[in-house]
Amino acid sequence: MSPSAWSLHPTLEKDTISIGDLPLSRVLVIKDANYPWLLLVPRRPDAVEIIDLNEIEQAQLTTEINRVARALKEITKPDKLNIAALGNVVPQLHVHIIARRTTDAAWPRPVWGAVPPLAHDPQEVEAFIAALRRKIWLS
Repeated sequence: MSPSAWSLHPTLEKDTISIGDLPLSRVLVIKDANYPWLLLVPRRPDAVEIIDLNEIEQAQLTTEINRVARALKEITKPDKLNIAALGNVVPQLHVHIIARRTTDAAWPRPVWGAVPPLAHDPQEVEAFIAALRRKIWLS
């Protein structure tokens, strides 16, 4: 499978803002200011499950999850990080990394469908993306 044949699923394209590319994954921000919510999407065509990646790619994905999760934790100081690869709605392999607070709109339940998405303030999301890019070595 060639990385050049990869493309982002249309739903993820519509619902996210791109931060940039790590060696394996595209890093995205979900367009919902209710939560600091990131996605990692391995740039591998037809990958639906983590086991669809070879062992080296799985290790790289774990490294990238750890790097992004640590950066998100340092920037947002959450009460809890939620990290999951569900894919029940969008089949393309993607990993959610969500900074949760006991005061957020969905706590302690999952974030999906708890409240309508809240639009980001353009300046705030740009500052958030800039901070993330510095922390995960994309700038």
